[in-house]
Amino acid sequence: MARPSSIKRLPAEQRAFLERLLREDRHTLDEIIVQVRATFPDSALPSRSAVGRYSQQFTELAGRMRDIQAAGTALVAELGEDPNDRAGQLLVQAVTTLAADAALKATNAENPLSIKDITQLARGARSVMEARKMSLAERQEIARIAREQLQAEQAEALKAVAHTNGISSDTVSLIRKQILGIPT
Repeated sequence: MARPSSIKRLPAEQRAFLERLLREDRHTLDEIIVQVRATFPDSALPSRSAVGRYSQQFTELAGRMRDIQAAGTALVAELGEDPNDRAGQLLVQAVTTLAADAALKATNAENPLSIKDITQLARGARSVMEARKMSLAERQEIARIAREQLQAEQAEALKAVAHTNGISSDTVSLIRKQILGIPT
């Protein structure tokens, strides 16, 4: 197993500073090195080539993360996701996490993802989507049953009120259709 890069062995504060400069994406490699050395003059700093390699990896990873974010956004748009649906948000986050993990593993030369791995990931994501779709159908069915029960209760209450107060059948029919939305 290879040693961790000199960048990864930096103290957290130094590495965070270096990564912030890389994220800004407005400095040359030499400018980054000058700023790091000026900010941490007493520290043992990595070589220019180590910073260059890390910059390339960082840029590639940032690009992949942007792609994953775009895919997640497209997934939400495709599913017509209700932003208040916590289960849907969890699903989208889980799929995004799996995609991010796959992308990170793909950068590891020792364990590249195979076509089989990617296919399994896609099948798993599809299964999750189908389960979510079934869950939506179940929720809609529950809402339909609850609506029918409410309408039946309202019809019984209307019938009782009409009987005790002598309301005409035409008025009862009008209330059923126009106010309660109960078909006759």
